[in-house]
Amino acid sequence: MLQSLTSNSCVRLIQSNKSTWYFLFLLLGYVLYLIFGAVVFSSVELPYEDLMRQELRSIKRQFLQENKCLSEERLEEFLVKALEASNYGVSVLNNASANWNWDFTSALFFSSTVLSTTGYGHTAPLSDGGKAFCIVYSVIGIPFTLLFLTAVVQRIMVFSTRRPVMYVHMRWGLSKPLVAALHAGLLAVVTTTGFFLVPAAIFSALEEDWNFLESFYFCFISLSTIGLGDYVPGEGHKQRFRELYKVGITIYLVLGLIAVLVVLETFCELQQLKQLRKMFYLKKEKAPDRLSILDHDHLSFTSVSDQAASFRSDKTQPLVDIPGLSSPAGDVRIIT
Repeated sequence: MLQSLTSNSCVRLIQSNKSTWYFLFLLLGYVLYLIFGAVVFSSVELPYEDLMRQELRSIKRQFLQENKCLSEERLEEFLVKALEASNYGVSVLNNASANWNWDFTSALFFSSTVLSTTGYGHTAPLSDGGKAFCIVYSVIGIPFTLLFLTAVVQRIMVFSTRRPVMYVHMRWGLSKPLVAALHAGLLAVVTTTGFFLVPAAIFSALEEDWNFLESFYFCFISLSTIGLGDYVPGEGHKQRFRELYKVGITIYLVLGLIAVLVVLETFCELQQLKQLRKMFYLKKEKAPDRLSILDHDHLSFTSVSDQAASFRSDKTQPLVDIPGLSSPAGDVRIIT
């Protein structure tokens, strides 16, 4: 008896807090996914890092042996300065001295990466004034960019998703969720081809040191706004029409980001995903003022109903006999 009561109480507890349990499972899954990524990246990349460290030590040791007039401390000072400059996008190499990081087209490319929160990190403000302006520019520009992208995506969604889905649904009588799912898959294929595969082929042809995988990797890292900065186009010393190339890349990043957002919004509107999201959301609670209004209306309606019921019962109640007015002799007197 006690076990059955305990099991019933546990079941009722789980049923009443179903969304909370779903959220806890979601949190656990996310943490496990983070750990899984850390394990895979560590196992894959750590051997390459160790190999690169050994090669650099070997090259440094060989350089010091060939140049005995140079001490290791002086070499370390030079490398620290060179690496610090490289972190700000300034290279000490002769073949990179022709490329400026803060001409107009490069600054335009930098502004687009800041406002889209991509942030490759290959170029950063050098002066205190530039850093302060970057903060103010981002505080105003990032919400402005979000507003702009939201407005653009909302307008595109009308013509790219809602009207085509409704047209097919009304024309052929197919199920609307099925049409929406097929349309979302087709739109994802078109976007992947037009903004990932084709640009990757173009970048692999224009960038000397990039293969197709590295070019596709750049497209994905950029349009997903991850922006690691390990691959940045237009930085080669033999790059032709570099200014025009940078402007083209800026336009591609903006259009590609809009296309990706349209695809994501299309998938978010699918009925299946809406039901999946509701599993992890808290139920909406009615506002207290609305609850008081509803309770007042309910009480008023109840009181009116009670009054109406009592009135109907009074009308249907049989008449009570009233003793007739009679004379003392028993004669009935009729008063006219």
